[in-house]
Amino acid sequence: MQGMGEGSCPFEFNTDPTTFKVGDSVSYRVEGGLSGFPFAGVLLEVHDDYVVLTSEPDRKESRMRATRESRPVVREEDVC
Repeated sequence: MQGMGEGSCPFEFNTDPTTFKVGDSVSYRVEGGLSGFPFAGVLLEVHDDYVVLTSEPDRKESRMRATRESRPVVREEDVC
């Protein structure tokens, strides 16, 4: 997200999976055909080995399970 005009990225992401908490903004990745594109989401649930996030906080049905790492990974078939 660098190089998108003047200044820095307008988002502030938590990239430390040991401190993830519900409501944190994260940058996540999607496997498959969408790999390489950056996505922004909000954590809805935090578990020991995975997280649940959304890219649309106003839509409760928009939930995706992802890995718990600095930039969580969502399986392509789980994208809502």
